Amino acid sequence: MFNLTGTNALVTGATGGLGLAIVRKLHEAGANVIASATKLENLNKLKSEYQERLSIIKCDLANPTETETLLDQAEEIAGEISIVVCNAGLCRDNLAMRMSDEEWDTVLNINLTSVFRLNRAAIKKMIRRGYGRIINISSVVGLTGNIGQANYTATKAGLIGMSKSLAAEIATRGITINCVAPGFIKTPMTEHLPQEIKDSIIKKIPVAKMGHPGDIANGVLFLALRESAYITGQTLHINGGMLMV
Repeated sequence: MFNLTGTNALVTGATGGLGLAIVRKLHEAGANVIASATKLENLNKLKSEYQERLSIIKCDLANPTETETLLDQAEEIAGEISIVVCNAGLCRDNLAMRMSDEEWDTVLNINLTSVFRLNRAAIKKMIRRGYGRIINISSVVGLTGNIGQANYTATKAGLIGMSKSLAAEIATRGITINCVAPGFIKTPMTEHLPQEIKDSIIKKIPVAKMGHPGDIANGVLFLALRESAYITGQTLHINGGMLMV
């Protein structure tokens, strides 16, 4: 069942904690993966791990032109892209009263606007082919909110609403659009937190532990399958029971 042989997948934010796990999981399932990220050094390191079925594209998602042409570049390398995973994102945390317009705009531009642009580009191509899988990576804080992250949580909540709208628009065309919302996952983004804060968060998680990037990658793989054709406009919550919806 979990077989993506013969498919081409594009993953953004491919060299981060979640991105690496997603790339590896899709590749393991047989997909030809195009990994995109901002830093070429990290992409080259990832490329060196694979002998086949992995290509890289350096892309700055803050640049509208680079974002709009990313899918074209991927298809020049691999052919038709049928799976798009929008995983790239960043934080610029601050209390709202201290948050600058630049901190707000930077996070909104990367985490939400660039995802819309890439979704739009993918839909235009997929709708002509009558098939596609788009998976946008949201977050548990998009539903709960989080102190000091008004910008970040706004983008993650926005991804959920946007994905529902887009999914409804093209639901009859063989294309599904869903979100995966990670909870408290062990990544470089969470590793910098003091241990006492980690412990306090873990106490609120019913399974009593942090998740791993592989947990998120498994969810992405499931939604990327042909067999997931009757699932669209949904958010798959992977959080160990931290939030039950």
